[in-house]
Amino acid sequence: MRDLSRKLSSGHPNWPGDPAFQLERAAQISKGDSVNTANIRTGTHSGTHVDAPFHYDETGLTLEQIPLEVYVGRCRVIHAIGFSSVPASILEPYPTLPARVLIFTGQPAHWNHFPEDFVALEPDLIRALGLKGVKLVGTDSPSVDPLTSKTLEAHHAFKDAGMFILEGLNLEGVPEGEYELICLPLPLVGASEAPPSAVGTGVEDASGVSLPVVVTVQPAATAPPRTSAERIEETCRPVMK
Repeated sequence: MRDLSRKLSSGHPNWPGDPAFQLERAAQISKGDSVNTANIRTGTHSGTHVDAPFHYDETGLTLEQIPLEVYVGRCRVIHAIGFSSVPASILEPYPTLPARVLIFTGQPAHWNHFPEDFVALEPDLIRALGLKGVKLVGTDSPSVDPLTSKTLEAHHAFKDAGMFILEGLNLEGVPEGEYELICLPLPLVGASEAPPSAVGTGVEDASGVSLPVVVTVQPAATAPPRTSAERIEETCRPVMK
Protein backbone atom coordinates (compact mmCIF):
# COMPACT_ATOMS: atom_id res chain seq x y z
CA MET A 1 0.00 0.00 0.00
CA ARG A 2 1.08 3.57 -0.59
CA ASP A 3 0.18 6.44 1.71
CA LEU A 4 -1.03 9.45 -0.29
CA SER A 5 -1.66 11.72 2.67
CA ARG A 6 0.35 14.69 3.83
CA LYS A 7 1.79 13.97 7.25
CA LEU A 8 0.30 16.36 9.80
CA SER A 9 2.58 17.73 12.50
CA SER A 10 2.27 20.80 14.70
CA GLY A 11 2.57 23.91 12.57
CA HIS A 12 1.65 22.20 9.30
CA PRO A 13 0.92 25.08 6.87
CA ASN A 14 -2.79 25.43 6.15
CA TRP A 15 -4.83 27.62 3.85
CA PRO A 16 -4.10 31.30 4.66
CA GLY A 17 -6.37 32.41 7.48
CA ASP A 18 -7.11 28.88 8.69
CA PRO A 19 -5.73 27.71 12.05
CA ALA A 20 -2.51 25.72 11.88
CA PHE A 21 -2.59 22.04 12.84
CA GLN A 22 -1.67 21.51 16.49
CA LEU A 23 -1.29 18.21 18.33
CA GLU A 24 -0.71 18.74 22.04
CA ARG A 25 0.07 16.23 24.77
CA ALA A 26 -2.72 15.87 27.32
CA ALA A 27 -2.57 12.93 29.76
CA GLN A 28 1.00 11.65 30.12
CA ILE A 29 2.24 8.47 31.76
CA SER A 30 5.51 10.25 32.59
CA LYS A 31 3.50 12.68 34.76
CA GLY A 32 1.57 9.99 36.62
CA ASP A 33 -1.40 9.47 34.29
CA SER A 34 -2.45 5.93 33.41
CA VAL A 35 -2.34 6.61 29.65
CA ASN A 36 -0.94 8.98 27.05
CA THR A 37 -3.50 11.08 25.13
CA ALA A 38 -3.42 14.19 22.98
CA ASN A 39 -5.65 17.05 21.86
CA ILE A 40 -5.93 18.03 18.19
CA ARG A 41 -6.80 21.55 17.07
CA THR A 42 -7.11 22.42 13.40
CA GLY A 43 -9.49 23.45 10.64
CA THR A 44 -11.30 20.89 8.49
CA HIS A 45 -9.37 22.12 5.43
CA SER A 46 -6.03 20.78 6.74
CA GLY A 47 -3.56 18.84 4.62
CA THR A 48 -5.14 16.12 2.50
CA HIS A 49 -8.92 16.59 2.64
CA VAL A 50 -12.17 16.01 0.82
CA ASP A 51 -14.53 18.84 -0.09
CA ALA A 52 -18.21 18.11 0.40
CA PRO A 53 -20.48 20.07 -1.97
CA PHE A 54 -21.66 22.12 1.03
CA HIS A 55 -18.18 23.71 1.02
CA TYR A 56 -19.08 25.70 -2.12
CA ASP A 57 -22.88 25.31 -2.35
CA GLU A 58 -25.22 26.39 0.47
CA THR A 59 -27.70 23.66 -0.53
CA GLY A 60 -25.06 21.00 -1.27
CA LEU A 61 -24.49 17.67 0.46
CA THR A 62 -22.64 17.70 3.75
CA LEU A 63 -19.91 15.17 4.40
CA GLU A 64 -21.95 12.38 5.97
CA GLN A 65 -24.44 12.47 3.08
CA ILE A 66 -21.87 11.41 0.46
CA PRO A 67 -21.86 7.65 -0.34
CA LEU A 68 -18.59 6.04 0.73
CA GLU A 69 -18.49 4.23 -2.63
CA VAL A 70 -17.39 7.55 -4.16
CA TYR A 71 -14.05 7.26 -2.35
CA VAL A 72 -13.30 3.56 -2.72
CA GLY A 73 -12.43 1.69 -5.91
CA ARG A 74 -10.34 1.81 -9.04
CA CYS A 75 -8.58 5.06 -9.91
CA ARG A 76 -6.08 6.37 -12.45
CA VAL A 77 -3.09 8.56 -11.56
CA ILE A 78 -2.27 11.09 -14.31
CA HIS A 79 0.83 13.30 -14.35
CA ALA A 80 0.20 16.90 -15.48
CA ILE A 81 3.54 18.69 -15.05
CA GLY A 82 4.47 22.10 -16.46
CA PHE A 83 1.01 23.67 -16.81
CA SER A 84 -0.11 26.98 -15.32
CA SER A 85 -3.53 25.29 -14.96
CA VAL A 86 -4.38 21.72 -15.91
CA PRO A 87 -6.21 21.61 -19.29
CA ALA A 88 -8.63 19.07 -20.74
CA SER A 89 -5.96 18.06 -23.30
CA ILE A 90 -4.27 15.82 -20.69
CA LEU A 91 -7.12 13.36 -21.27
CA GLU A 92 -6.30 12.77 -24.96
CA PRO A 93 -4.41 9.50 -24.25
CA TYR A 94 -7.36 8.10 -22.27
CA PRO A 95 -10.46 7.07 -24.26
CA THR A 96 -11.89 5.58 -21.07
CA LEU A 97 -11.24 6.22 -17.39
CA PRO A 98 -12.28 4.67 -14.08
CA ALA A 99 -14.64 6.57 -11.80
CA ARG A 100 -11.75 8.16 -9.88
CA VAL A 101 -8.84 10.21 -11.27
CA LEU A 102 -5.90 11.60 -9.27
CA ILE A 103 -3.80 14.36 -10.87
CA PHE A 104 -0.14 14.99 -9.99
CA THR A 105 0.91 18.57 -10.81
CA GLY A 106 4.35 18.40 -9.19
CA GLN A 107 3.69 19.32 -5.56
CA PRO A 108 6.31 17.91 -3.14
CA ALA A 109 5.47 15.38 -0.46
CA HIS A 110 5.99 17.93 2.33
CA TRP A 111 5.11 21.62 2.52
CA ASN A 112 7.45 23.80 4.58
CA HIS A 113 5.30 26.77 3.62
CA PHE A 114 1.83 26.96 2.12
CA PRO A 115 2.25 26.73 -1.71
CA GLU A 116 0.37 29.85 -2.83
CA ASP A 117 1.46 29.47 -6.47
CA PHE A 118 -0.08 26.03 -7.05
CA VAL A 119 -1.62 24.60 -10.23
CA ALA A 120 -5.43 24.66 -10.38
CA LEU A 121 -7.75 22.63 -12.63
CA GLU A 122 -9.47 24.19 -15.63
CA PRO A 123 -13.28 23.92 -15.63
CA ASP A 124 -13.17 22.39 -19.15
CA LEU A 125 -11.06 19.54 -17.73
CA ILE A 126 -13.66 18.86 -15.04
CA ARG A 127 -16.50 18.86 -17.56
CA ALA A 128 -14.54 16.49 -19.83
CA LEU A 129 -13.90 14.13 -16.92
CA GLY A 130 -17.59 14.17 -16.08
CA LEU A 131 -18.46 13.19 -19.65
CA LYS A 132 -16.17 10.17 -19.23
CA GLY A 133 -18.09 9.04 -16.14
CA VAL A 134 -15.56 10.19 -13.54
CA LYS A 135 -17.12 10.85 -10.12
CA LEU A 136 -14.10 11.75 -7.95
CA VAL A 137 -11.12 13.92 -8.91
CA GLY A 138 -8.10 14.27 -6.64
CA THR A 139 -5.20 16.71 -6.94
CA ASP A 140 -1.94 17.29 -5.11
CA SER A 141 -2.71 21.04 -5.06
CA PRO A 142 -4.43 22.50 -2.00
CA SER A 143 -7.40 23.55 -4.14
CA VAL A 144 -8.92 22.91 -7.56
CA ASP A 145 -9.24 26.71 -7.96
CA PRO A 146 -6.50 29.36 -7.77
CA LEU A 147 -5.73 30.84 -4.35
CA THR A 148 -7.21 34.24 -5.21
CA SER A 149 -10.35 33.00 -6.99
CA LYS A 150 -13.61 34.52 -5.78
CA THR A 151 -15.87 32.83 -8.35
CA LEU A 152 -14.59 29.26 -7.74
CA GLU A 153 -15.29 28.23 -11.34
CA ALA A 154 -13.67 24.81 -10.95
CA HIS A 155 -15.60 24.04 -7.76
CA HIS A 156 -18.85 24.99 -9.47
CA ALA A 157 -17.96 22.84 -12.49
CA PHE A 158 -17.83 19.93 -10.04
CA LYS A 159 -21.25 20.96 -8.72
CA ASP A 160 -22.76 21.13 -12.22
CA ALA A 161 -21.32 17.71 -13.14
CA GLY A 162 -22.32 16.00 -9.87
CA MET A 163 -18.69 15.14 -9.08
CA PHE A 164 -16.64 15.16 -5.88
CA ILE A 165 -13.29 16.68 -4.86
CA LEU A 166 -10.18 15.38 -3.06
CA GLU A 167 -7.41 17.96 -2.50
CA GLY A 168 -3.90 18.18 -1.09
CA LEU A 169 -2.79 14.65 -1.97
CA ASN A 170 0.81 13.50 -1.72
CA LEU A 171 1.40 12.01 -5.17
CA GLU A 172 5.16 12.56 -5.35
CA GLY A 173 6.82 9.38 -6.60
CA VAL A 174 3.54 7.66 -7.56
CA PRO A 175 3.83 6.36 -11.15
CA GLU A 176 1.06 6.93 -13.65
CA GLY A 177 -1.27 3.97 -13.84
CA GLU A 178 -4.39 2.38 -12.42
CA TYR A 179 -4.77 1.61 -8.72
CA GLU A 180 -7.34 0.78 -6.07
CA LEU A 181 -8.09 3.83 -3.93
CA ILE A 182 -9.26 3.57 -0.31
CA CYS A 183 -10.14 7.02 1.02
CA LEU A 184 -12.60 7.19 3.92
CA PRO A 185 -13.35 10.70 5.27
CA LEU A 186 -13.84 11.20 8.97
CA PRO A 187 -17.62 11.03 9.61
CA LEU A 188 -18.06 14.65 10.69
CA VAL A 189 -21.81 15.32 10.63
CA GLY A 190 -22.68 18.60 8.94
CA ALA A 191 -19.09 19.27 7.84
CA SER A 192 -18.08 20.90 4.56
CA GLU A 193 -14.62 19.28 4.51
CA ALA A 194 -12.62 16.71 6.46
CA PRO A 195 -9.37 14.79 6.38
CA PRO A 196 -9.94 11.25 5.11
CA SER A 197 -9.18 8.27 7.34
CA ALA A 198 -7.94 5.20 5.53
CA VAL A 199 -8.91 1.58 5.92
CA GLY A 200 -5.41 0.30 6.49
CA THR A 201 -2.32 0.37 8.66
CA GLY A 202 -2.03 3.06 11.39
CA VAL A 203 1.08 5.13 12.07
CA GLU A 204 2.31 6.46 15.37
CA ASP A 205 3.68 9.94 16.04
CA ALA A 206 6.40 10.86 18.49
CA SER A 207 3.91 11.37 21.32
CA GLY A 208 2.66 7.80 21.05
CA VAL A 209 -0.71 8.81 19.61
CA SER A 210 -1.97 6.37 17.00
CA LEU A 211 -2.94 8.22 13.82
CA PRO A 212 -4.67 6.70 10.78
CA VAL A 213 -3.03 6.29 7.43
CA VAL A 214 -5.05 8.89 5.56
CA VAL A 215 -5.18 7.60 2.00
CA THR A 216 -3.77 4.42 0.49
CA VAL A 217 -3.61 2.98 -3.00
CA GLN A 218 -3.03 -0.57 -4.17
CA PRO A 219 -2.04 -1.39 -7.75
CA ALA A 220 -5.07 -2.64 -9.65
CA ALA A 221 -5.07 -6.33 -10.46
CA THR A 222 -7.09 -8.44 -12.86
CA ALA A 223 -8.05 -10.98 -10.19
CA PRO A 224 -11.72 -11.59 -9.26
CA PRO A 225 -13.37 -9.03 -6.94
CA ARG A 226 -12.00 -9.10 -3.40
CA THR A 227 -13.64 -8.49 -0.06
CA SER A 228 -12.79 -5.35 1.93
CA ALA A 229 -10.65 -7.42 4.31
CA GLU A 230 -8.69 -8.91 1.41
CA ARG A 231 -8.07 -5.46 -0.06
CA ILE A 232 -6.72 -4.19 3.25
CA GLU A 233 -4.33 -7.14 3.58
CA GLU A 234 -3.09 -7.07 -0.01
CA THR A 235 0.44 -5.81 -0.61
CA CYS A 236 1.64 -3.88 -3.64
CA ARG A 237 1.94 -5.74 -6.92
CA PRO A 238 2.69 -4.47 -10.44
CA VAL A 239 -0.15 -3.04 -12.50
CA MET A 240 -1.33 -5.53 -15.09
CA LYS A 241 -1.48 -4.02 -18.58
